[in-house]
Parts: sequence; structure tokens; C-alpha cells
Amino acid sequence: AAAMSMQRSASSLFTSIAATAPFEKQQQHKSVNGDVCSEAAGEDAFDHTYKEKEGPKPSKILVWRNIILMILLHLGAVYGLFLIPSASPSTLLWSMTCFLISALGITAGAHRLWSHRAYKASLPLRIFLAVGNSMAFQNDVFEWARDHRVHHKYSETDADPHNARRGFFFSHIGWLLVRKHPDVIEKGGKLELSDLLSDKVVMFQRRHYKLSVLLMCFFIPMFVPWYFWGESLWVAYFVPALLRYTLVLNATWLVNSAAHMWGNRPYDQNINPRENRFVTLSAIGEGFHNYHHTFPYDYATSEYGCKLNLTTCFIDFMCFLGLAKDRKRVSREVVLSRIQRTGDGSHRSG
Repeated sequence: AAAMSMQRSASSLFTSIAATAPFEKQQQHKSVNGDVCSEAAGEDAFDHTYKEKEGPKPSKILVWRNIILMILLHLGAVYGLFLIPSASPSTLLWSMTCFLISALGITAGAHRLWSHRAYKASLPLRIFLAVGNSMAFQNDVFEWARDHRVHHKYSETDADPHNARRGFFFSHIGWLLVRKHPDVIEKGGKLELSDLLSDKVVMFQRRHYKLSVLLMCFFIPMFVPWYFWGESLWVAYFVPALLRYTLVLNATWLVNSAAHMWGNRPYDQNINPRENRFVTLSAIGEGFHNYHHTFPYDYATSEYGCKLNLTTCFIDFMCFLGLAKDRKRVSREVVLSRIQRTGDGSHRSG
């Protein structure tokens, strides 16, 4: 679990980062607003020089606190399913809204913005995405992005935090129930993370993560339906808080598990990640995973733009509003060339 600390009032967030420039400094690839850029290698590109250590693998060390909490969480979520008929339509709509906000905090925030720097976001948008990330409660942005960069750089090796070669259960949830492999810790400590360290929003959230989670993941989702339309606290806690949180968790985990095991590989048949439509729908656009691991710097994570990709639609809308810019995109020529060179022959034009 992420290291956590107490959060101060929201007003101090604006005070502490008011001096920050509205857009993050661009680091690796040339970005153009909505156009294309060439295929390029960055920190999120696979490191072919890494070799797994010979000899027996380190023994698994169970993290019993996480095991117990995950069991209790999923039991609570199952109970929440039975409470859905008791929830008012407003509560169900609010639950879906919380699902979307927390999912965007992962997909548009921790993933595409902070892990891959696939576009630039203004200060208000970064604050919104950090709040959504706290509502998702999947480790703070810094730790999420660091581990995700390690995942791409050492995918399906001992240095991959959720190595899918260790099976569905491990890559889905098991990796959170045991201590990290030593190579994950070693390689994560060697990454260049200055962009995250210099982002005042990321660092503020990291310092005050514990209270932000209590507030955004549990209290706000429960308090709003109880206070504004008289939902019972019991239903408000188990449906928009606990059940919604569990669904977002599993939707994200399916990207690590199912999308690394089942589906076609039209862009690179030499890697495990697949195109998985079910994951695309459940994770609001993150299931075009063979494309994403082939072109990790593409903000859309797909050659099809907004098709079945709510996160891409959101980023495009933020650009329309002037809250985001410099979306990195792969040229059509580069995509077609890669399909012909390494694809499995299953590519469709739309």
C-alpha cells in the first residue's frame, strides 16, 4: 500500500501550487496539438537489455493486512449488490458519476497524463484528476506512475510489478497481496522521476494522501446522497462508496490481467498485451492494450480515437475547453508500418 499522510484544507492546495506554471514542462517526445508524431522511444519503452537473475525465485511474502482488507472489501461489495434495489435512482446516478470521476483519475490522470506524459494538462485539470485519483484509491499518483513506468519498461519480467506470466490471479490482484519482487524495487528506484517530483499537485496529493482518500473515496460518496436527497447512510456507504470503489479497482486490474492474456495482437504479436473489448468498455478505453504497449506515448491509447474510448473523448473535450493541449499521436503511416512488420494479421481498419 502507498505511504500515506494527512491532508490539509483544499484552499491550501491552491496556495501551495499557485506559483506553478499552468502546463507541465514537456520531457521526451515532440508533441503537437491533436496532430501526429513519429514513433519514438522513451522511458516507457521496453528495456531489452534487462535479464532476469538465474537461480531460484525469491519466496513470496504475504501481506496479511492487504489480504484481510481485500477480502472484507469484496464481501462488502457483494453485499452492496443486494442493496442496489433499495437505492434511489439519484443514488444510482451518483454512484455512476463517482465511478466515472474515479476512473478518469486513473485513466486520464495517473495513466495517460502522469505515467506517459501523453498530453499536457492545466492546473485546474490536474487538480481535478488528482482528486479523482484519490477517489479511486489505487496508491497516490507518484507511486502509481512510477510502478506503471516500471511495468512498461520491464513488462512480463520479474521487474514487472504485475507480471502476467505469473498467472491471472497474480496480475489481477495477487501482486497487491505479496511483497514486491526485489527487481521491481530496484528498477523503480533507478527511474527518472523528476517530472513527478517537480509537479506540485502530485507532491501535495502524496503528502496528504490518507485524508484525501478518506474524504474522496468514502466520505463524499456516502455523504452526498444522505445529505441531499435523504438516502440512508447504510445504502450510501455500501453502494456509491464501497461497491463503486471495488468496481473501479477490478476494472483497472483487468487491464493488467485480462488484457495481457486474451485478445488479438494486431500491432505486435511478439508481446503479451492484447486488444480486449470487454476491458475497453469496463476501463473506459484502456483495453486497446496491444496498441498501447506498442505505442505507449499515444494519448488516445488506440488508433481509433474516441471509438469505445471515453477517456480519449474526455481529453479531447478538455482540449476544446482550453484545459489541455499537446496531445501526442502516432502517425497513420507509422501504425500501418508496424502492423505489417510485427502484427498478427488480425488488424481491422475501423
